[in-house]
Amino acid sequence: MRTTLTLDDDLATRLKELAFEQDKAFKQVVNETLRAGLRAAQAPPHARRYRIRAVAMGEARPGVDLDKALGLADALEDAAIAAEIESRK
Repeated sequence: MRTTLTLDDDLATRLKELAFEQDKAFKQVVNETLRAGLRAAQAPPHARRYRIRAVAMGEARPGVDLDKALGLADALEDAAIAAEIESRK
């Protein structure tokens, strides 16, 4: 396909340099570079490994029952879910 494309001066210069270095036609270097850019844009990004660093938080204070705290958290979460369902009606 034939089309007109306006390139920035720095890109045109670099593409011409690549064509000279690789002993290829300018058109071929432009097409190869565009294809490589499109492939890179479509490739999924490399996922970085997720790490969690454990931190000691110490013991619970005397007299604090963590089971009750977890039960309270569950009750609050259940109430929030029930309110959400009720608001949808």
